[in-house]
Amino acid sequence: MTVPHRILGVHPADDGGLPLAVQRAAAAGARALQVFTAPPTYYNEKVTLKPDKAAKVHAALAAAGIARQHVLVHAAYVLNTASPEEPKALRARAGLAKELERSSVLGAWGCCFHPGSAGDSDPTDAAVRVGLAIRHALEQVPEGSGTRVLIENTAGAGRTMGRTPEEIATMLAQVPPEWRHRTGYGLDTCHLFAAGHDIHTSADAQRATIDAFVRATGEAPAFFHLNDSQHPFASNKDRHALLGEGMIGAEPFRWLLADPRTAGIPLVLETPAARESVVEDDVSADPHDARMIALLEGFLTA
Repeated sequence: MTVPHRILGVHPADDGGLPLAVQRAAAAGARALQVFTAPPTYYNEKVTLKPDKAAKVHAALAAAGIARQHVLVHAAYVLNTASPEEPKALRARAGLAKELERSSVLGAWGCCFHPGSAGDSDPTDAAVRVGLAIRHALEQVPEGSGTRVLIENTAGAGRTMGRTPEEIATMLAQVPPEWRHRTGYGLDTCHLFAAGHDIHTSADAQRATIDAFVRATGEAPAFFHLNDSQHPFASNKDRHALLGEGMIGAEPFRWLLADPRTAGIPLVLETPAARESVVEDDVSADPHDARMIALLEGFLTA
């Protein structure tokens, strides 16, 4: 049975700038993409995105046939909005607000972020801190483009937050009801599997896992990251693998694409790249990205 169209995307190399990343995504056959708007290993709490640079990205998107609302921005990895250490938490909060600002200038669907680690603090208190950081970002950036602040579930290593539906629900509960449409969450398949959520034994089990997040939060996921896992079930290790070449296997991704909750939202691959580096003016697709998009397209038409 043919599955309706899904918005498949990649996170391409951005060597040479974001317009070239757009071209690489299109060359892979993607109709969505994920990007960084600043180096992901820094807080970037003072980095802005100038309108002229955004205009160049918009032109590249239009030429590639990729809608702005199919663009997902990934926040810096170093932001730890769950931290019990006030200087770190405040800096992460400022960084998240700037991520939302830059994402809004792009007109992106959303800005997704990892909540961070609770450290030695109470997990509920940590979840509340994450929610307050989201609320701060929404306060700082006026609503305009429709860009959302989106929590990404985590693999659960150490004291990292966002492993369970309940933790994500607590984070979102800190946002005033009138702003909730500007927030949400997304699910990474590798993170789900590594955190011990059953997405691989049957289509029914996978649906039940997603159902648990929907029940806890009151809403469906706003995006999915499509990644296989290098490590076993419930390992709590966040190491991505090419689809069908890891411990999850290929078939669960076919089930996921058939789930109605994957319709109309970015479904972005974060699988390993074939190329370690890219010449700045090379706008060809990464071979692995092109192969993974073709695999998923095959699931949709089989």
